[in-house]
Amino acid sequence: MSITQQVQADITSAMKAGDKQRVAALRLVLSELQKDEKEGKGDAVAVLRRERKRREESAATYEENGRPELAGPERYEAELLASYLPAELSDDELAGLVRDAIAQTGASSPKDLGRVMPVVLAAAGGRADGGRVSALVREALA
Repeated sequence: MSITQQVQADITSAMKAGDKQRVAALRLVLSELQKDEKEGKGDAVAVLRRERKRREESAATYEENGRPELAGPERYEAELLASYLPAELSDDELAGLVRDAIAQTGASSPKDLGRVMPVVLAAAGGRADGGRVSALVREALA
């Protein structure tokens, strides 16, 4: 079952349960997934990561500006989106991928970050955040 199909099934079950907040959040997600499919990209995991990141940033902004009542729903949606994402790689697994990529590319200085990053991200297969990968690569090359 694809992520889009799973979201559609979850919308149906949330509607039956009368969970309006979950239905609204899932409909927004479904809309973004369908838009991505129409554009021909078809990368549901990337869509979910992007949307989760938007919700987390919005929640942080609301909290910084003293609006916790608006941050709550954003956090709820971010957690909901995270439940559809594959499990993140552990720090040890990611560090191993970074070591392998550095050895494979022959990188030796921070200037080689651009050569190492694509290799690590491809090996991670969408199971690691780009910022986290970048920090580990920079640390390893320093």
